[in-house]
Amino acid sequence: MSRSPESPDKAETLAWLRRISGDLATITIKRLEDTLPWYADMPPARRSSVGLVAQAGITAFIQWYDDPTSTPWIAADIFASAPRELLRSVSLQQTLQLIRVTVEVTEERVAGRAEDLREAILLYSRDVAFASADVYARAAEARGLWDARLEALVVDSILTGEADEELPSRIAALGWHGHGEVSVLVGTTPPQFDVDQLRRRARKLGVDVLVGVQGSRLVLVIGRTDPSHQAHDDETDLSLAEIAKRLEPGFGPGHLILGPTVPALVDASQSARAALAGFAVARAWRNAPRPVEADDLLPERALAGDPLAKQTLVERVYRPLRAHSADLVTTLWSYLDNGRSLEATARELFVHPNTVRYRLKKVSDVIGWDATGPREALILQTALILGAIGTDTTRRRSSATRRPR
Repeated sequence: MSRSPESPDKAETLAWLRRISGDLATITIKRLEDTLPWYADMPPARRSSVGLVAQAGITAFIQWYDDPTSTPWIAADIFASAPRELLRSVSLQQTLQLIRVTVEVTEERVAGRAEDLREAILLYSRDVAFASADVYARAAEARGLWDARLEALVVDSILTGEADEELPSRIAALGWHGHGEVSVLVGTTPPQFDVDQLRRRARKLGVDVLVGVQGSRLVLVIGRTDPSHQAHDDETDLSLAEIAKRLEPGFGPGHLILGPTVPALVDASQSARAALAGFAVARAWRNAPRPVEADDLLPERALAGDPLAKQTLVERVYRPLRAHSADLVTTLWSYLDNGRSLEATARELFVHPNTVRYRLKKVSDVIGWDATGPREALILQTALILGAIGTDTTRRRSSATRRPR
């Protein structure tokens, strides 16, 4: 259909609107300064950008009023005049305040002019409000996709141990609020994974998390939240092991492994390495709890060839016992070889059973593990075997070095 000719009244109204458009923009800027504190506090360059948006809105309205059917999406073009950084400095709520002030000024100026003009302003302001929401939604979606990619990159760097000097800046870009202790939790991805619910639960527990989904494997890097970002009801006194237990419902079925605690996020690769090694062998412990600490899987990890597990067992069990007393190592060996029997151990060592009890208690005091429990007995026996192998290997190397030619 051909466009119908404008009525004399509408043509006159359009000419009048074009004449007063500059005055409308000036009055709008003045009203913004008087009524919106956030606008007055903005740097001059950003205030100028906001003014351009207001001016573009008024100009676009005149074009839309001239022919609403020819440019149905002209409202979206208003924001094209604003620099990209304005979206990061002006919130959606502030943008809607800007629209309201502009509409109020325009309505006051055209009051009594024509009823259809006032209706056009209301209709157009609705379109602009929806357009602004669309602009911010698209920006938020793009930001969310970028954050997800960046978070995946950070988690992957932690898991592979290939951290570089850019890692701290990437972590800061993600808005990480963690400080101090960090641990890595590895489990399976649930069929219906709700990452937002997992983050909400973590915030309630007083921790920040980085989330990495690698196929069927779900990885959380857990760090205690900076006190300034904690809610009043945060459960901040919980240990990281207890926090992992509270986060357990967010994982799928199967084993859940908590890596050892490290002092800072930049050291998280150490915790991740242990957690991944534990996750790979967790099936070997038939009654493993959920979650289970990676250090509780040291025997299985050592049998699988994990050098970190072997080193940890030797340094935390064998060497401290030998440094404290050779009798402790001898007693522990005998006790484990005799099926954890006090009487059999006492007969082999020619001591009283109470002496064996005393030495076993001393072992527990020195290394923190109790040899009388079946699981901890396996850990200690593995450590003794690895320590003895290492000592024998070192002795042979030293002997070969001193051998005359």
